[in-house]
Amino acid sequence: MSGPGDPPEGTPEGAPGGGEDEYRSVVFDESFVRAARLQEYSALERMADHAPAVRRRPPLHRGLSRQALILVLLIAVAFGTAIYMGVRNPYQSSATRRAVDPLRMTVVPLAPQGPVPGTADTGSLFAHSPAAQFRVGAEGIPLPAARRTAHFSDSQVVTALTTAKEYLVRSSLYPEVLTGQEVQPVRGLIDAEQLDQFDEGFSRPAADGRHAPTGWLVRFDPARVELADRKVRVQGTLTVTETDSATLEVTAEHTFVYALRPAGADAKAPASLFTVRRELLFRFDREDLRTRQTQIVSATVQAGPLSCAEDSANRLRPLLAGQTAAGRPAGTDPYATGSAVGLCGTLDAGAEPKF
Repeated sequence: MSGPGDPPEGTPEGAPGGGEDEYRSVVFDESFVRAARLQEYSALERMADHAPAVRRRPPLHRGLSRQALILVLLIAVAFGTAIYMGVRNPYQSSATRRAVDPLRMTVVPLAPQGPVPGTADTGSLFAHSPAAQFRVGAEGIPLPAARRTAHFSDSQVVTALTTAKEYLVRSSLYPEVLTGQEVQPVRGLIDAEQLDQFDEGFSRPAADGRHAPTGWLVRFDPARVELADRKVRVQGTLTVTETDSATLEVTAEHTFVYALRPAGADAKAPASLFTVRRELLFRFDREDLRTRQTQIVSATVQAGPLSCAEDSANRLRPLLAGQTAAGRPAGTDPYATGSAVGLCGTLDAGAEPKF
């Protein structure tokens, strides 16, 4: 006789025996039943309301899983942090920075009162000049102690000072810049808003107080002179001040002394000293500090021995050992418009070596 769970005809042929059915692996647990979209009415409900056998249940609105909730929280935190950092960012965006002024420059040649002294021994030249105690190269541009200001941190002040020093080194000491072969080392440190003025000055130089290459850097005419000693003597100071909550300014006052001889001359040819005093005012906003570039507000250059008859705006053409300046300093027209041009001074005899 068949068991209570078997069909009257017995187990169909080919079906698993022992009362096992093919759906035994499906587990109808409580969560499965509750999730079903169809629900059977009870017999009492069907008798009372003549309702159909089943009814459709509204879909369950499950809450977020733990992983999804954590992901949402992380996104919210990241978004909030981005907004906070945008508000607190110590650097201004270029869209909100104030306009950058063009560089104002004055280049004053200094004419000697007599023949330029010289000797083949460059060490003796320096030793008998006011530059005897000057340091060599970048050592002559020491950084002052950097202290935070009301609106700028110690590191930002250091960045302003080191960028100004780097500009002085590249524009006054790099041999390839001094000989007129390169300008890119200097150009790379200039604020993007001043690059048009810089490029125009080198493509169309003019002694108009705006477009003199020698206002940006020191460079000699390589067809006339060359360095007799690459050890340039330097002395000067850097000072930094906060002009407002968004601006730092660095004032640089330095004297550079070069030993020069005629281009192509041998080492036994007499050399002479050439002195350049540079007073530069650098300006840094927060964007400049971020990019490690600078705005140059003003540049005053006094250089000699030079002849006032020579054009000193594009390249410096120093008078060398034994040479004298032709004529007297040219006159300056006080009625001329624009920046002062045609300026020329006299090189004090005490600024030259004494043998």
